[in-house]
Amino acid sequence: MLSPQDNDTLVRVGPDTPMGQFMRLFWVPFLRSSDVEVDGQPHRVRLLKEDLVAFRDSSGRVGLVDHACPHRGAPLVFGRNEHDGIRCVYHGWKFGVDGKCHEMPAEPANSPMVSRIRIKSYPVQERNGILWTYMGPNPDSPPPLPHLEWNLVREDQVAISIRVQECNWLQALEGEIDSAHAAILHGRHGDGGVINQWKQAADLAPKFECVQHSAGMSIGARRHTPDGRQYVRVNQFLMPFWTLVPPQAQFPELSGHAWVPIDDEHTLCLMFSYHPSQPFYEKTRKVFKEGHNGRETGHASEQSFEPRPCTHPFPRYWSRYNRDNAYQFNYALQVEKYNSGLPGLWVQDAACQSGVTPIYDRSKEHLGTSDTGIARTRRQLLDHVRKFHTEGLRPSSADHPEEFMRRAISITLDAGANWMEAGAEHMRAQLGKDFGYQP
Repeated sequence: MLSPQDNDTLVRVGPDTPMGQFMRLFWVPFLRSSDVEVDGQPHRVRLLKEDLVAFRDSSGRVGLVDHACPHRGAPLVFGRNEHDGIRCVYHGWKFGVDGKCHEMPAEPANSPMVSRIRIKSYPVQERNGILWTYMGPNPDSPPPLPHLEWNLVREDQVAISIRVQECNWLQALEGEIDSAHAAILHGRHGDGGVINQWKQAADLAPKFECVQHSAGMSIGARRHTPDGRQYVRVNQFLMPFWTLVPPQAQFPELSGHAWVPIDDEHTLCLMFSYHPSQPFYEKTRKVFKEGHNGRETGHASEQSFEPRPCTHPFPRYWSRYNRDNAYQFNYALQVEKYNSGLPGLWVQDAACQSGVTPIYDRSKEHLGTSDTGIARTRRQLLDHVRKFHTEGLRPSSADHPEEFMRRAISITLDAGANWMEAGAEHMRAQLGKDFGYQP
């Protein structure tokens, strides 16, 4: 369990909080490049409890600026995106992607205010169809983008989805580094269904072993196999909010999430699935987009969204499965077929992570041995946040992008074998390299 004070330290992400300042040392992915069109409608964004607007100017540059005009506070989401700037519709003040004011039509010509006024802006970079921003110190000389394999492979090798989840970022992240729940929550009655055939379903009480590294934590779950060997799944946590999930034998692909804090009670969930050495399976990509037999998969389908007005942050990515409608829980279905009674994989996870409250009081928890990875990850985060807050010590991965070149793995070993040694080469990401083993 955590004390209320430590819980607050981990989940509060505003600019004046220890975790918020720590998060700002890293680049943050926040939208698809295609979401923000040249001279198109501005897109409301909220990141780390800051309200912003994204727009792409006439020259193709993306700006991420304060959501309110500094004149009289009018919403810039209504702004006219034209001629290399966003123009407030109230009095016509116009701003570039760097936040500098270009024009004030209602003020006298050559007014000194024009050169003096500037709104908050953050640098934006694009890579392989994703927009990234840096909200940390020295924005004019940010560190390099992290070398995350999913965003370095060819675009035809990766499938991406984005959704908003109504809970704090850590509640969402912890669900993905907890591999003990998978075969239970996502399973069904009897022997039918693909998930019931997962190797981890043969042993529901794995032994967890954690190894800390410079970028985060390797979380191994060791399970017995019917032939006397051991099946080891190693999830990866990468600071500050990344998770990597091992491949399944039935689905040889790598996947994971960025659990980006929108504010203290909402998370932007960017999910990626990719094949490291060949184009992604078109059939699987289609299932991700359309769902399967009316149910959700690991990715949010195109039918799962409930669009909101443009004044809401990320208005295209709010889910129709939420706390207000009980995530469309169906008790009859739970009795007859699926363990959870919830309509698909990611919905099952989101309901368990968010269904009680946006910020759960972790001092009320009763953790077991299956929560070893969660406990160790919390401790690691608290340690790094405190060292940065009190001593100014930055984690090395914030400045060394190559430290993110890691993979999650699922390997079968002789009983008692050292998975760190046996899996070391497989956990090292290298562009163009296949799995190197049979998942």
